[in-house]
Formats: sequence, C-alpha cells, structure tokens
Amino acid sequence: MKRILFGLALASLLAACANDMGVDATPERVAAAVYREGGPKSLTVITMVNNRTGSGGHTALMVKGSQTVIFDPAGSFRDERIVERGDVIYGVTPKWLSAYKSAHARSTYHVVSQEIPVTAAQAEQALRLVLSNGAVPGAYCANSTTRLLQQVDGFQNIKTTFYPVKFMEQVATLPGVKTTKLYENDNGDRVDVNGAVTAAKSQ
Repeated sequence: MKRILFGLALASLLAACANDMGVDATPERVAAAVYREGGPKSLTVITMVNNRTGSGGHTALMVKGSQTVIFDPAGSFRDERIVERGDVIYGVTPKWLSAYKSAHARSTYHVVSQEIPVTAAQAEQALRLVLSNGAVPGAYCANSTTRLLQQVDGFQNIKTTFYPVKFMEQVATLPGVKTTKLYENDNGDRVDVNGAVTAAKSQ
C-alpha cells in the first residue's frame, strides 16, 4: 500500500514528466540532425519550477560534447520538426535550446538552467550515457537524470532523487555553475510550442 501511495504522490507532483507518446526518429534522421558546436564543453541541468508552489515539474539535461543533445526523460516537447529518439532530442542549436525553454516557460512555470563546465572527456562520457539510456517511464525524469549523472567522473556525489527541485539544489552547490532563469507570461500550450519551434526553424 505504501508503494502505491508513493507512486500516486509522484504522479501528482511530477505531472509534467508524462509518458513518452512521441515516435522515435529513424537513425537516418538522427544522423542528419547532428549538431556540433565549438567552444567549451558543458552539462546543463534544466528544471521547470512551479511559480506558485516552488515544486519541480520536470528535469532535463543538455549535453554539449562532440554533439549537442537534450536528454528529455519522459518529456512532452513534441513536434514533427523535432528529431527525437529514445528521449534524446538531437540537433540542439542555440535557437532550438531557446525554443525548448520557451515552450516550457509559462504563467505557471519558469525554467531554471544550470550550466556546469566540464572537460571534453566528461562531456563524452555523459553523451554516451544519454544516447544509450533509452526512453524513461513517466515521473522518472529527475530519478533517471540523477542516476545517469552519478556515472560521470566527478559527479559521484550526486544523490538519486525523484524531485526536480532537490536535484536542482544539489547542482547549485557544484563549482562553476552558471544559473539563468526564464519567465514567460503565457499559457504554455500547443500554440506556444509551435511558436517557439517555428522561431527556431525560421531564424
């Protein structure tokens, strides 16, 4: 009974971590979408935070290594123009990242981005982990991301949690973290998603 109640509590707290209803892109589309960006390597923890309660709604992880992807476990960022496979969004240019965050920011949630500088080796280790992880069940976004990050050299002290804000608080203590927040006063509905995606594709 306790496990059932715990599961129901998680489902209500992490409603944004829904079951993945998207269709995996083909390997050919994935290969064509690969985006490589120069400059320093980084991991960015992205957390959607309720403006009223302060609780977390979703966790994602952007990896900037030999290619840039977003691990979006049980995420809801869906559009036919998005190349996604196994809960990984490919081809994440700066404009696509902006679109991703804008699609989640709304009158009820803001988006916290925590960029962590890492070595090329750490970035590649994280990239291999997210690419091999596969799709994640609903309500396991923070859990899967913390478990994955624990396997990256230098991040072994990250504790497993089901709660996005508790994960965000752990990340805030890491050295060199750069934190930004995005607030938008809209409904965050399908129209907003389309607008963000269209802006990313057209600019």
